[in-house]
Amino acid sequence: MPSRRQARGGTLVVGGGFAGAYVARLLGRRGATIASPENFMLYTPILPEAASGTLEPRHVVVPLRQMCPHAELLLGHVRSFDEAERTVEVETETGRFVVEYERLVLALGAVARTFPVPGLARHGLGFKDLADAIRLRNHVLRQLELAEAEPDPIEAARHLGFVYVGAGYAGVEALAELSDLVSDALRFYPRLKHVPQRWVLVDAAATILPEIPTRLGEYAARELARRGVEIRTDTTLVSCDAREAVLSGGERIPCRTLVWTAGVRAHPLLAELGLPLDERGRVRVDDHLRVEGRSHVFALGDCAAVPNARTPGRTDPPTCQHALRQARRLARNLVGEPRPYGYRMLGQVATLGRHKGIADVLGIRLRGFPGWWVTRTYHLFQLPLASRKLRVVTDWTTSLFFQRDIAELSGLGRPPRLGEGPE
Repeated sequence: MPSRRQARGGTLVVGGGFAGAYVARLLGRRGATIASPENFMLYTPILPEAASGTLEPRHVVVPLRQMCPHAELLLGHVRSFDEAERTVEVETETGRFVVEYERLVLALGAVARTFPVPGLARHGLGFKDLADAIRLRNHVLRQLELAEAEPDPIEAARHLGFVYVGAGYAGVEALAELSDLVSDALRFYPRLKHVPQRWVLVDAAATILPEIPTRLGEYAARELARRGVEIRTDTTLVSCDAREAVLSGGERIPCRTLVWTAGVRAHPLLAELGLPLDERGRVRVDDHLRVEGRSHVFALGDCAAVPNARTPGRTDPPTCQHALRQARRLARNLVGEPRPYGYRMLGQVATLGRHKGIADVLGIRLRGFPGWWVTRTYHLFQLPLASRKLRVVTDWTTSLFFQRDIAELSGLGRPPRLGEGPE
């Protein structure tokens, strides 16, 4: 029989991502129990810099026990939900627990949205979490090694072909950072000096970065084009394999790296909980972040369709900026007089690689170095814990004076068994 326990402070937060972690943190000494498969919160806006080696991967995550010192952490996966009994069953490595709650907060986040494109599941690389970032970095560095050892220049060029599908924030920033990594690394690969690289950015929309003001999006497109990136808008991926990507116009692009960043979808667990969902699979909530028809169940972040009093008729987009504001409002509602959620964005920011960026802050539009500086400053301000801020600043400062690390750590976390030698 599963063990029973009471959620600390009566509040159970399901999900330790941006939204859930901040709710637990802002509840302070009132406490909460967090049910999460990881013991850290990933600060996703700076994930591309972890992939490129600008930041140490551990520095883009924040340990939940440090971030939420008054919360209890239950490391595991939610398996069932009983509204009548107000319990949630959580499976951990040591067994199952039934957690009793007074208030349930769903902050499950989102997963990568994919389509049934032939070859994508086998040959595509995702870019949603820290494991994806590390895998992508190792894969790109391995392609340089394979290209250096390849005697056929045509095959060597195929190893230096990179296709990114999805031209939102994740795709553009990841491409820009990884192209900087390759550019810096190539100085150590003399045989690749005259082998051409090919970077292609593909999106079904008419423009890249459609979320930002048009002029900033156009600047981003020009900056990427100046660096040799080929942009294919109004285009989709038809199929891919280990040697090439085929686009909707019939174009075949030789490549050994295909990165999929074409949006997200709500966590699939939501469909099993019997809650009201919208057409995109997100939980329907009212303007107090309470699940429709439920008095003690709340939802926020990427897994919820959150109405915003400041933008009537529209739900919040899946961004960290909105998740943080939702968490602040919900934490106040849980301990005080409930008030409707409303927030108008202060701006939008994005980096375009080394010393280049775009920012729209309070209507002031910046690009180039000022945009890059504002973007980094904003992320540093939002990153929780002074210790994490200092580590990130140290990494950024170090990268100004020293060459980028190009060690491939493909065996990280997968050592041989005791008594076995390396392959």
